Amino acid sequence: MEVKTFGVIGSGQMGNGIAQVVAMSGLDVIMNDIKDEFVERGLQSITKILNRSVEKEKMTEADKDAVLNRIKGSVDLKDMASADFVVEAATENEAIKSQLFRDLDGICAPDVILSTNTSSIPIGRIAAQTQRPDKVIGMHFMNPVPLMKLVEVIRGLATSEETFKTTWGLALKFGKTPAEANDFPGFIANRILMPMINEAVFCLYHNVGTPENIDTVMKLGMNHPMGPLALADLIGLDTCLAIMETLYDGFKDSKYRPCPLLRKYVEAGWLGRKTGRGFYEYK
Repeated sequence: MEVKTFGVIGSGQMGNGIAQVVAMSGLDVIMNDIKDEFVERGLQSITKILNRSVEKEKMTEADKDAVLNRIKGSVDLKDMASADFVVEAATENEAIKSQLFRDLDGICAPDVILSTNTSSIPIGRIAAQTQRPDKVIGMHFMNPVPLMKLVEVIRGLATSEETFKTTWGLALKFGKTPAEANDFPGFIANRILMPMINEAVFCLYHNVGTPENIDTVMKLGMNHPMGPLALADLIGLDTCLAIMETLYDGFKDSKYRPCPLLRKYVEAGWLGRKTGRGFYEYK
């Protein structure tokens, strides 16, 4: 099936980033969210990034306008009836994602592939919410989407080879490097990354070091471009906690137990950059 119109559910940090790279590849995009203000904020974010590219002479004003004209905002999920392929990039909450897939299954044409940008929730469980499990797949973009090259492509138990090849091909079309992962909690990226972040939080919890020193050790000692605590703030501490809980629930292994300090910060509303306070303060 030829993909001409690409649907994105969610206009937040991940959703608007996906919408941007898809539109830059030449496809039309429907970017959906539950409120007009969320959609508008997502479009503003895309515009800001594209304006920066124009200022740096990486693209022309005409190219920027063409990209923006390919993105249509939506607050009605039924608009996804026009999409040839959908990626869900809603909050990392299984109940929300499951309901979205049940709804999309009834809205989208039977041959449309429904993909999820979930960071950790098993694809098979999401696919089971639909009558098309062979057309459900994980398409996990990295944050920030316009800059990061990787896309994890995760097959569910029932995912067809045609669905896999179509998704892989789209990742390449978007200028990304796809990597295949099997359907286990956290897949590859977050099964490795999140326990590292969680251990950094434990180091802070046990007063082994300050956030600055913990991040400095990892940046200069392990050559990471960003320290784990700063990265957690960028990802969102609520998302980090949700992923750790999925890992812990999926494997029942104590090594995946979320640090109590991480839970404490989330309960206090200290979610990182998006709230102005996490392990660091942001103006």
